[in-house]
Amino acid sequence: MRVTIDHSLTFSLPAGTGPLVMHVMLTPPGGAAQSVDSWSVEVPGIGNAGRFRDGFGNAVHLVNQMRPEGEITIGARGVVTTSDTNGVLGKGVGEPVPALFKRVTALTRAPVTLYGKYRTARESRLDVLHGLMARVGETLGLPEEAEPATQMQATGERAQGQASQDEQDLPPPADYAHLFIGAARALDIPARYICGYVAAGDGQAGGLHAWAEAYDDGLGWIGFDPHHQICPTERYVRLCVGLDAETALPLRTVPSGEIAQKAAVKAA
Repeated sequence: MRVTIDHSLTFSLPAGTGPLVMHVMLTPPGGAAQSVDSWSVEVPGIGNAGRFRDGFGNAVHLVNQMRPEGEITIGARGVVTTSDTNGVLGKGVGEPVPALFKRVTALTRAPVTLYGKYRTARESRLDVLHGLMARVGETLGLPEEAEPATQMQATGERAQGQASQDEQDLPPPADYAHLFIGAARALDIPARYICGYVAAGDGQAGGLHAWAEAYDDGLGWIGFDPHHQICPTERYVRLCVGLDAETALPLRTVPSGEIAQKAAVKAA
């Protein structure tokens, strides 16, 4: 499937701000389930940006501006071809060791009531992970028609012009991913947080989304979306990975500013 993405971000800083540093992770990787046909990132000052891969394997642009004024707009757009692998990504070459993703963070703590029954389970790891995904859905609840949130919502922040999560009566997708990741790590299973895109279709709205991946010794990395209760399909495009939402933000700035963003994601 060819997925077309148009992701825009705007942010503003207080008057009199001095030097600005932007940490930009807006370049999707290639992999077992996706290949990037075309992609561009438009950021003021990107021509002189530093480029590197961080400890999680994300492609990063480090952009500096000396005296930014007013609102800054960033755009990321392109076409990604995806395939349905039933969520299985395998063992990527050159990726960080899976053990890195056993580290528990403040956002990825899960109650023992969620995973305790699996401590002595005789099921396969794959069955345990599917069981954890179902348990997360039972714990947090599921929308009648699950709709991917903007990244502001996916990371637990509130997007301008969007209804609050209290009004929606359900946690953001990031909470589902964090709970699943925490439960998996409590069982000594490596699990990582994914920020990406979902194309509209199958009762889902298109946009930014968050889900998780867990590691199986035989199959490698496998995706799980507890918010939609499925393994990622060809409608999913991975953007960046981290221990949790705070380490997988598409954009962070120093000094920090108010960021609003939206993504139009369509399947061709």
